[in-house]
Amino acid sequence: MLARIFFGISLLFSFSGFSQQASDYILQAQKLEVAKNEVAALDKYKQALLLEKNNLDALCGASLMCNRIGNRESDETKKKAFFRTAHIFAEEALKMNPKSSKANYVMAVAKGRIAMISGPKDKVAASRDIKKFADNAVRFDPSNAAAWHVLGKYNYEISNLNFAERGAAKILFGGLPPGDNHTAIQCYEKCKSLDANYISNLLDLAKSYVQEKQKEKARQLLNLALRLPDRQQDDVSLKMDCKKLLQELQ
Repeated sequence: MLARIFFGISLLFSFSGFSQQASDYILQAQKLEVAKNEVAALDKYKQALLLEKNNLDALCGASLMCNRIGNRESDETKKKAFFRTAHIFAEEALKMNPKSSKANYVMAVAKGRIAMISGPKDKVAASRDIKKFADNAVRFDPSNAAAWHVLGKYNYEISNLNFAERGAAKILFGGLPPGDNHTAIQCYEKCKSLDANYISNLLDLAKSYVQEKQKEKARQLLNLALRLPDRQQDDVSLKMDCKKLLQELQ
């Protein structure tokens, strides 16, 4: 299945030698991420995988780029295709190293994206996996800030499940692993202690504080997020969400 993903770009190499190493393409992809050009970064990760199909960094990078690009897609068919591809890359990464914090993190993200577009039954199933893989990610590397953010988001979303989703969880699985907004805050705060400039985490932490009616803390976090430089392509839209929430808190 993974081979089919690369078929579309394999012609790029039909008339040229593989003079570059996979590591060269990964470095180029990482630079493109910093430049907030994730479509081009994804292409570089794919090129790296054509040279070294089991490269863990390339698999994880490709998975994350597919999730980010897909999340911005307005076409639902394309969105789902990106999310499915992200999941495939994450599966391959886990096969390479089941104890890799990064591989478990990208799988948690892939499961989270799938949950976003799923009905109650599939959303509940994905939620259980999100926690499992995010727990693994922080267990294998407690300094993985992004994984702590995923755990925070899991707890926040569990605390806000609707009646149908909670019913599906009880019927299908006897319930879900525990999750609440207080634990979400603890996880978000842990992420913040490891990476204070993570705009998505600051926004989500602010939302959790709003739910706890701690509006001043929320306002401080949102203002901090707005002062930070953009690091990811999504940071522009995330800052718009910060401004909107700030207005609502006035």
